This record gives sequence, structure tokens and C-alpha cells, in this order.
Amino acid sequence: MSHPGRLPWSEARLVAARAAALLGTEEVSLDAAVGRVLRRDVTAGIDIPHYASAAMDGWAVAGSAPWQLVDGGTLLPGEATPIVTGGLVPTGADAVIRSEYAHVDGHTLVLDRPDTRDHLRPPAEEARSGELLVAVGARLSPAHLALAAAATADRVEVATRPTVTTVFTGDEVVLSGVPAPGMVRDSFGATIPAILGMLGASPTRSLRIGDDRDATVAALRDADTDLVVTTGGTGGSHADHVRRALDDLGAEYLVPGLASRPGGPTLLAQLPGGTLVLGLAGNPLAAMLGLLSLGDVLIAGFTGRVIAPLVTVPVPESVKRHPEATRLVPVRAGLDEVEWTGAAMMRGLAAATGVLVVPPVGDAEVLPLPWSAA
Repeated sequence: MSHPGRLPWSEARLVAARAAALLGTEEVSLDAAVGRVLRRDVTAGIDIPHYASAAMDGWAVAGSAPWQLVDGGTLLPGEATPIVTGGLVPTGADAVIRSEYAHVDGHTLVLDRPDTRDHLRPPAEEARSGELLVAVGARLSPAHLALAAAATADRVEVATRPTVTTVFTGDEVVLSGVPAPGMVRDSFGATIPAILGMLGASPTRSLRIGDDRDATVAALRDADTDLVVTTGGTGGSHADHVRRALDDLGAEYLVPGLASRPGGPTLLAQLPGGTLVLGLAGNPLAAMLGLLSLGDVLIAGFTGRVIAPLVTVPVPESVKRHPEATRLVPVRAGLDEVEWTGAAMMRGLAAATGVLVVPPVGDAEVLPLPWSAA
């Protein structure tokens, strides 16, 4: 069985990004929101900061040195009072003297060296009440949530995560121990659901089936999730049944295949009921790169996550192009191609910090690895 209509890599990404319908929303507490996609803007509920505060530990002072120490309250010229970083600046103070710039002699604060800064944080220095802080479509980071907390948010509205059924195919796969010749260890059971979670989905069900057409049809037909991700069975041999099962079910092929090396047999289809099926190759590296190529933008479509443009770079002289297909090349931070990048190998991807997307002509792009970003 051939794979007619393999789409260029960039075109397939656009198709996948448009394929998924935006799901619903839910409210979650800040401590449950890391990694979720924001669906309602976070705005400042108050000025940040909402009072004049100290930027340093030391003393709040009024007027010129030396200063007489007092216990707080309104400061008069020539007076000082201890203050800590973030502390409320008393009325009358016009500067904060850093603790290492002065010393106390009895009840007098003596300046040891001049300081050209006042170390005061005025109200609303960071944001004014009502100002937009985090926009819809952002994937929430710990920094986003710290900012939301400072803005007085207790909960945020986020996108519902798409549910995923994973279907692992193959008569030759064993789950533990040393495989006999002709058999292979399972590379996907612990990894594909984890990557889907990193990309923002909710893997809810996993199935293991042999190379059987009827079993493949049943697995796809009975999946009650937004997305089905399969591994193996997307080729054209007598043992490959994913495409045959999709044909039996009347599926529409959105991406019949990828014009990429590796990962060419990767497909995206839609079942008559609306469920999307992302079919990955059976070789480990090819499957991982297919998932990173289409799965990320597909899940972004379900959640409304803003897809950041990929960084464009010149193709390094050491990296070869393919005359017709886009090469997906695991690379280190300096864009050096790693070793062990055969379609069945995982050692190279394990050592990589990104994937260089090398088209037949033109500049390359850098596809980030979700675990490196994390």
C-alpha cells in the first residue's frame, strides 16, 4: 500500500492546527493551573504594588544624614526607622538607605557611603489596576501564576484538556525482560502518554493490540475520546492495518502522510463521528518525531493555545538536506547533529536539545522538545 499525497511538513502542521475544534473551559485554583491554557485574560485587580514599598532592607529616612532613629509612624526631616524589603514606606520618607551603606551609633543612623538611588518602589510601578497581565492562549507557567496571585486572582479559567486514547499495535512487542530475536521491547507505553501530557492533553485510556484488522477497527471505532493516537501499522505491509481500519470506518484523511524523513507514514484522519486519529509510525524515533510534528499543534487547536513561531536558522554546513523531503534532525544546543538518528533509534533523541527541521531548500527551523523546555 502506497501513501499518496504526502504533505510537505509545514503544510501538514497548518492542517493539523486547523483540524481540532476548541473544547470547553473550566476554572481551577492557581496551584492546579501550571501547564494549562488560559481562556480568560488575567488582569490586575489592584495596582501592583498597591502601596509605596522598600526595594531593600535598611532604613527609611527623611531629609539628610545623620538621622535620629524612631519607632515608625510619620517621619520628620532628620529621622529614620528600620524597614525590610517590601515594607510599607512611612509617610514623610524620601529614601531607603541600604543596610550595608550605614551603621547605627547609639540612636543615630550614620551614613558610611553615598547612595545615588532612593530604593523606593512607587505604587503601580509594575501594573495599574485593570491592566492586562496574561492574555488568552498562554500556556500558564509558574511565573504567570505568581503574577496572577499578585494581581489578587485565586482561580483562573483554562481550556478543557482533550482526552486521548493511545493504541499500541504490534505482534512483536514485549513489555518486559529480554526480547527474543525478532521481538522488541515496548518503547511507547511509558513515553507517548507522557509526551501527550506535556503537550497539554489528558491521556485517559491505553490499548494494546496485535497486528489484526478487526481489532484495529474495534479500537478506533470504540474510542470515546477527543483524539486517538496509534503507534505502528501505518505502513503498507500485510501486517499494517491502521489505514485499512480507517478505510473500513469511512475516515477522511486530513494528512495522508508526511513528506519527512523520518516519520513519513505519519497520518492524521477524522472518523465520521468527529474523533481525530493521529497515526504514528512503528519505529521509535519516527513515531516521536511524528508526534512532535503534528501532535503539538493539534492539541493547541483543542485548547486554543497560541502556537509560537519556530526559530529560523541557516542550515549548518554539516547537516545534509534531502532532495524531496524535510529532514527532522535531532541536534544539540549548538545545532550539531547527534549520532544514532536512524528511524528505530532513540539514543540520539535522548541526547538532543531540539530538532532541526531541514526542508529541501531554504532555511531550517528549530522544533523544541517539550521535555527540554520543561
